[in-house]
Amino acid sequence: MTSLGRYHLLLTSEGRAVQHGWGSNEAVARDKCRRWIGSVGTMATPRVTLTDEVTGTVLTTWPETS
Repeated sequence: MTSLGRYHLLLTSEGRAVQHGWGSNEAVARDKCRRWIGSVGTMATPRVTLTDEVTGTVLTTWPETS
């Protein structure tokens, strides 16, 4: 965990980081994740990932992988 928070939100486009976000509250981080998904517009190959940095668990990704 960083001093910025436990939950790391990452937005990538074509595999490159575009934006990072950190939070200490999972519900707030998940809400921010939903907002980022809604704002990618015509971005090339967008991917949003929310990770719990304490456990190393990926909590959600968009688009979902099979």
